[in-house]
Amino acid sequence: MKKYKTIYHQLKDAIKSGVYTAGSHLPTEHQLASQFQVSRETVRKALSILSKEGIISKKKGSGSLVLRQEQFNFPVSELTSYQELVRAQGIQSQTRVITVDKVIIDTELALLTGFHINDRVWRVIRQRIVDDVAAVLDIDYLSLTLIPDMTKTIAEQSIYAYLENDLKLSIDSAYKEITIDNITETDKLFIDLGTDKHVVRVQSKVYLDNKTQFQFTESRHKLDKFKFSDYAIRHH
Repeated sequence: MKKYKTIYHQLKDAIKSGVYTAGSHLPTEHQLASQFQVSRETVRKALSILSKEGIISKKKGSGSLVLRQEQFNFPVSELTSYQELVRAQGIQSQTRVITVDKVIIDTELALLTGFHINDRVWRVIRQRIVDDVAAVLDIDYLSLTLIPDMTKTIAEQSIYAYLENDLKLSIDSAYKEITIDNITETDKLFIDLGTDKHVVRVQSKVYLDNKTQFQFTESRHKLDKFKFSDYAIRHH
């Protein structure tokens, strides 16, 4: 194994075991180079991998900060907005709105989303950042008939709060499908993948209480930032 990979694994293990705790800094590049008896360039390669994986944050003049390795607990059976999860679990997160535009559903999108061909929908693409790590990419399609207005401000705050409080829509249920997917070129742009070759893909068709579909969402999650849970009952 190349020396920088050995250093990467040793530092990662030290962080996971609590030798370096969240909020503390790793030794300087000079100190690590001396400790491992390698060049600073070799140390930089190891630190670069840790940074890409969201384990540390490297900022010029500030050294290598160890980040909290928190995970979102996503309840599979509940219909909860991202902002509600953030507040409930006390996790530091930002939402960056990539785009809000209108599209017309074609044959391919109809098969994917469940909307009908020629339906007009909003497409909202958002990046979720957790502890300075781009951890999830959300791609939403929302019925333009039911939701005549959509802005970046609404998308940045909470679409569900807008729908329920302003538009008085009653969100009722969702059908979800969870798979492991190969990374795409878009994932590479908007998720800090590190060495990951896969993401968790969650696709949801969401309905109002009159069973009208108003939303299709595809969420693409960084593997180590999210866990999914459910509560199951055995029927006798």
